[in-house]
Amino acid sequence: MTYCVGILVRDGLVMIADTRTNAGLDNIATFRKLHFFQVTGERALAVATAGNLATSQVVVTLLQEGFEDPTTGPTDTIYTVPSMFKAAHLVGQAIRVAHHMEGRSAEQSAPFDVTVLLGGQIKGRRLRLFMVYSAGNFMEASTDTPYLQIGEHKYGKPILDRSVTEETTLDDALKLGLISMDSTMRSNLGVGLPIDIAMIKRDSIAVDLSYRIDQSDPYFNDLRQRWSGALRAAHQAIPAPPYSTPVKTG
Repeated sequence: MTYCVGILVRDGLVMIADTRTNAGLDNIATFRKLHFFQVTGERALAVATAGNLATSQVVVTLLQEGFEDPTTGPTDTIYTVPSMFKAAHLVGQAIRVAHHMEGRSAEQSAPFDVTVLLGGQIKGRRLRLFMVYSAGNFMEASTDTPYLQIGEHKYGKPILDRSVTEETTLDDALKLGLISMDSTMRSNLGVGLPIDIAMIKRDSIAVDLSYRIDQSDPYFNDLRQRWSGALRAAHQAIPAPPYSTPVKTG
């Protein structure tokens, strides 16, 4: 299982991904799911993957090396596409090619599916965030929905729904993303440390932050304790429901 989230706000982009993979409770390993494609000053892109690990690795390799389109000939790589829209289209193509290489159609590949978050900026273009589905189609984050999630998203979603807007600061976006990740980790053992984080500031055309959080990270441990304490204090401060009070009659 996996949890990845991308948050696009006024000042930039935050992307967060766990690293846990498992093929059963007794076969757990760590693999990077957040990848960077960067030419400083020219393009800075981040890709997070969820789903079958083998398929994900094929997709990432195809993005770097390119692949031949049977109808149009050689295809761009992630380093040569001229826009983020074209990059999202390339990711969709790579997913379809990966399924073809495995001898499966997208409709038949449920155990081998992969979903991708693609975020970043190419010089002269705007900062954008996309989610690319296993069928190769994609959607884009917007001012109404400034974050996108893949993998085990349901436990971390309420935090983001209540807190994230386009005007959220970049530091707060990272903090809320980490709280969302912590909520997911507490409810699903298939999601776990280490966590990879990235930050791309708008118009910097560079990956401004790339960092791995492990079990000894003091800030993340403090954040987890503070959030748990804040939740306990909040529910204790809310008055008890009145429904159990006996109703007077007569």
